[in-house]
Amino acid sequence: MPTSLPLRLLQLLLGLFLYGFGAAVMIRAAIGVAPWDVLSQGIALQTPLSFGVATNVIGALVLLLWWPIRQKPGLGTVLNVLLIGPSAQFGLWLLPEVHGLGWQIPMFLCGLLLVALATGLYIGARFGPGPRDGLMTGLHARTGWPIWIVRSAIEGTVLLIGWWLGGNVGVGTLAFALLIGPLCGITLPLFGIRKPAPATVTP
Repeated sequence: MPTSLPLRLLQLLLGLFLYGFGAAVMIRAAIGVAPWDVLSQGIALQTPLSFGVATNVIGALVLLLWWPIRQKPGLGTVLNVLLIGPSAQFGLWLLPEVHGLGWQIPMFLCGLLLVALATGLYIGARFGPGPRDGLMTGLHARTGWPIWIVRSAIEGTVLLIGWWLGGNVGVGTLAFALLIGPLCGITLPLFGIRKPAPATVTP
């Protein structure tokens, strides 16, 4: 785990770039994407905004919601809002859409693994959570509701809105929901976020 500020910044920037790029890989697989990306897709379809700009706008709006729940953003939070959209747009420019499940499924899985790796990198850099994660943890802290209820309510809402706007909901959306947690459970310890050691009892 890097401890120097330059290495942590490099880890943060690499993680944010890979997160956006991984989202683009899943989009090009065209079998469904993560709930927040469904919303970005829907907004991009219904407005002149590109997917990347829509992602930035959503991140900024979510960050504004931190104010009433008294969350404090870090450098990583702000850079998350600014950088994931452009890296996703770069990936969409670079990558073609694939056809046929023999290509779509492996491509989606590559994107999913990239997002899990990226999550471990940028959270492990310890510069603050992304705006969406901060909203989830902030609402959990303010309401006392279980974290899974808060997350399900937020992501279910954005998924429904994005689907209504025309975003791509499919088997990949379900796969993301089921697999991203366990995958991040592997990548987070690799890059600095470890479970606390069990307490010891002294006689």
